[in-house]
Amino acid sequence: MTLAPERVRVEVAARMKGGVKVYGSGGTEVRALDGVDIGFEQGHFTAIMGPSGSGKSTLLHTLAGLDSLDGGSVYIGDVELGSLNDRKLTMLRRERLGFIFQAFNLIPTLSAEENITLPLSIAGVKPDAEWFGTVVDMLALEDRLHHRPTELSGGEQQRVAAARALVSRPEIIFADEPSGNLDSKSGTELLEFMRTAVRELGQTIVMVTHDPLAASYADRVVFLADGKVVDQMDDPTPASVIDRTKILGG
Repeated sequence: MTLAPERVRVEVAARMKGGVKVYGSGGTEVRALDGVDIGFEQGHFTAIMGPSGSGKSTLLHTLAGLDSLDGGSVYIGDVELGSLNDRKLTMLRRERLGFIFQAFNLIPTLSAEENITLPLSIAGVKPDAEWFGTVVDMLALEDRLHHRPTELSGGEQQRVAAARALVSRPEIIFADEPSGNLDSKSGTELLEFMRTAVRELGQTIVMVTHDPLAASYADRVVFLADGKVVDQMDDPTPASVIDRTKILGG
């Protein structure tokens, strides 16, 4: 008797079902998302790509609860975001999600350490000293903790923002063009850290990018066009992403 192979259950950190987002009305109506079905596995790094206006940032923002859908649903784990009031949605974002944006969004009057621990401070939670040390060491920020943002380079500021996103051990980190304002060296360092956080720390990351090199750090690339998911690719390389983008007209 031959036994069927055991099926491995893959947990999904975030998912969207039939997602629709519309801007404008009548002749100016734009369907930024047009019936999107997509899931993001725990412990994976996913890049979202597409031409300008394809809906990639809208997808990220609605998945993260920063914007609401006009139709369909979004889940973080088993929680449907549309069922939450504003207070509970704010708490979910604070307690379960992390964010890295192109703009560093650091508080200029706070030190690097204070910026990193700010979300925990707001929540009235003390940082785990061992985990804080792990994150700071991985991002090579030990000697910069007492510096304010104006005393840090752009790459250092973005590493502080990345540490802030990771220090609360979120279920998922959403990153919107995180290396967009960095030089090539600083951008590479940030992307390598993000990949390491996934592979060694089990972090889940969803990143919007227009850069094939940045996308190649991910485990999977999802391609959008006209508000729809039109293709996906596992184990991307810069060359394979460029080729696929040309085929899709991005």
